[in-house]
Amino acid sequence: MNNATGRQVIIEVRDLVKQYGAFQAVKGISFEVYEGEIFGLLGPNGAGKSTSLEIMETLRIKTSGTVRISGFSLDSEPEKIKRIIGVQLQTSGFYPGLKLTELIELFNGLYNESADPMALLRTVNLEDKASANYKSLSGGQKQRFSIATTLINKPKIIFLDEPTTGLDPQARRNLWELIRDIRRQGTTVIITTHYMDEAEFLCDRVAIMDEGRIVAIDSPGKMIDDLLERGFQRHREMKGANLEDVFIAMTGHGLRED
Repeated sequence: MNNATGRQVIIEVRDLVKQYGAFQAVKGISFEVYEGEIFGLLGPNGAGKSTSLEIMETLRIKTSGTVRISGFSLDSEPEKIKRIIGVQLQTSGFYPGLKLTELIELFNGLYNESADPMALLRTVNLEDKASANYKSLSGGQKQRFSIATTLINKPKIIFLDEPTTGLDPQARRNLWELIRDIRRQGTTVIITTHYMDEAEFLCDRVAIMDEGRIVAIDSPGKMIDDLLERGFQRHREMKGANLEDVFIAMTGHGLRED
C-alpha cells in the first residue's frame, strides 16, 4: 500500500491500545513504517515502546486498534505475519552449550528453513566462531549471532530491541554497520534504543513515545532543526566529534573479543 507521499507502507498501526486492568501502557498510537527504512521507537523506560514492538511481533495481544504488516492483518493473519518477520531473541533465549552451527540448524527446524549456517555466520562476521559454544562468545558476538538468527527465514522486516545495550564502542559501531548492511539488502528494520546517537546515525525516521503516546515522529535531522528553530541553545558549544569518536580513533574500529 502506498501513502500520500507515494512511498510503500509495510507496517500500518492505527489507534493501538494496550491496557492492563486500569493501566493503559499504549494509548491509541498511530504510525506507518515505509518499506526499506530503519525506523526507531524511542522513549524513556515505561513509555510503551517495547510493548508496541511486541504487539507488532505477534508476541503480545493488543487491547484495541489495528495493525497491518505487509498487508496482513494482525487479527486474522498472524501466522502469515510470523513468516515474514525476524525477531531478535534476548541472549537468554539460546542453549549455551550448543555450537553456533547447531543453533542455526535448530532454528532451521523451527522455521522449516534450510539456511546455510556458514553463509549466515559469514554475514555477521562470525564464520571463525562456527564451532564455538554460544556460552563462550563475548557480548558483541552474542548480539551479532542473535541478529543472524533473525535472518534465517529471509524476513521482509526485522525487529531489534535495544541491540547494542552493554556493548563497548567498537562492538557498538560494528553492529551499526551490520544493521545498515541488512537494510541495504532490502530488509526493513524496526529498532528500539536508549542511545540517541545510535538513533541519529541509523534511523531514517523515529517516533518518540512518552507515557504511552507518540509525541513526535519525523527524521532525526528534521526534529533537531525544528528544536533549533524554536530557540533551543546548548549551554556548551558542541564540537565536531565526541568522546566516543576519540576512543575509536585511538583504539581502532576492529572488534576486540574478551
